[in-house]
Amino acid sequence: MKVYNSLESFKNVDNPVLTTGTFDGVHVGHQKIISHLNEVAKAKNGESVLLTFHPHPRLVLFPDDSNLRLINTQVEKINRLKEAGLQHLIICPFTKEFSRMGYVEYVREVLVNGVGVKHLVIGYDHQFGRNREGSYEQLEELAPVYDFELAEIPAQTIDDVKISSTKIRNAILTGDMNTVTNYLGYRFHLGGMVAEGEKLGRQLGFPTANIVLDDAHKIIPGNGVYAVKMKYSNQWYDAMLNIGMKPTVNEDGKSTIEVHAFDFNQEIYGHSVEIEFVSRMRDEQKFNSKDELVQQLHSDKLYAINLLDK
Repeated sequence: MKVYNSLESFKNVDNPVLTTGTFDGVHVGHQKIISHLNEVAKAKNGESVLLTFHPHPRLVLFPDDSNLRLINTQVEKINRLKEAGLQHLIICPFTKEFSRMGYVEYVREVLVNGVGVKHLVIGYDHQFGRNREGSYEQLEELAPVYDFELAEIPAQTIDDVKISSTKIRNAILTGDMNTVTNYLGYRFHLGGMVAEGEKLGRQLGFPTANIVLDDAHKIIPGNGVYAVKMKYSNQWYDAMLNIGMKPTVNEDGKSTIEVHAFDFNQEIYGHSVEIEFVSRMRDEQKFNSKDELVQQLHSDKLYAINLLDK
């Protein structure tokens, strides 16, 4: 897959078969769209192209709204689209000026003059242009004017899956990792740098790596204890992870992401790790003593090993 960081850099593709969208998560529904796009491209002797935007439009249009969290970082999204079989990815910088473009101007300047679209494959409910005023009906009117073919992704192709990025975000926030994995078609990931913490886990016999996320806009699963896989230096380790306040040993009220990898004894401060979420095991809770906490951690480890073995 070739990646272009602007419209201007997209060149030398004679017969682009295009779709557009944010594609956050690159979930099973998105994967079906890309598969459909590739089928059309093959039939038209063309190449599949996705026009997407960065930053996410909501982050530009509503900068004071801090609620949006994304399933994928930019790097994760690129890798997932590559795995899905996309041939060309155009990442168009999204600005307020860009958002003010009317739908006719958008089609003319971006799709036709920018991409050189010959075949446009679009979702049945896709909206575009200023205030999302453009729709499939407008595209039907503009296609003969600007000499490109228009194909609609059948509603059944998308509705049969009944998946949306919003549904997946909600499942992540509740820790429902089974639903998340089913909807994404892969396990949810977090990545970040290991920062030095208070070493409280080490005192309990369960040393943990305190993870600082790579991307402030990355969605974080709901508080609780999870069975996970940890990747460090290209090797995966079974692990368990806590998201929350650590109420038994911590009184500052700060939320942390801390992972304890099994059969792992390396100093990794300042190094990057990747976390793959398998299952949520329990709520975070406050224990009456550190001894009770340690007893629970031993139970958590056995439960996590059992889950990860499956």
